[in-house]
Amino acid sequence: MQLYKLGDLKIYYFCDIHDMKILVINGHKLYSYSPGKLNKFLFDLIIEICSKTHEIKNTIIETGYDIKEEINKYKWADIIIFQSPVNWYNVPWSFKKYIDDVYKAGEFYASSDKYGKGGKFVNKKYMLSLTCSASENEYINTDGFFNIRNIDDIFISFHKIHEYCAMQKLKTFVVYNVFHNLNIEQVKQDLIKHIKTEIPNLT
Repeated sequence: MQLYKLGDLKIYYFCDIHDMKILVINGHKLYSYSPGKLNKFLFDLIIEICSKTHEIKNTIIETGYDIKEEINKYKWADIIIFQSPVNWYNVPWSFKKYIDDVYKAGEFYASSDKYGKGGKFVNKKYMLSLTCSASENEYINTDGFFNIRNIDDIFISFHKIHEYCAMQKLKTFVVYNVFHNLNIEQVKQDLIKHIKTEIPNLT
């Protein structure tokens, strides 16, 4: 039950807040020097936050996947959240292979008179949650390595893939400088705040 106030008038009404279907994908690629603990922590936290009021399905790319099942997950979902490290200014190669395998013509997109306008997922949204070794200053400062290019500029190809499928972008979440003085409690609170801002009906 929820309360709506109109002046001094109080109106109570029933509603089902379990109204969003969210697919959460962990795109980390396991290496001996990169076991993926932080990405798993964020992946698990996203599921924990969202499952309180929404339906959840998930995929861990590293453990394998069935292409038909993945396609059906996307069709089922209202929102797709991708958790991934930044590997050479993009997602890991195994994540890109997953996209190549799963994002099939006729399922995710079709031909159209205007290039890039044949996406079949018009009402779906997606969100990137990223971990990277560079500090935020390397992106936002004129003397930084990326020369005032933010993370979304670097990930333009990823965003264009999903625009091609007609998905709508939510604000990207980033954990910068992961190898230096990482405050995991602050990261947790920042992610909770971010998701509650971007996704409705979270308590």
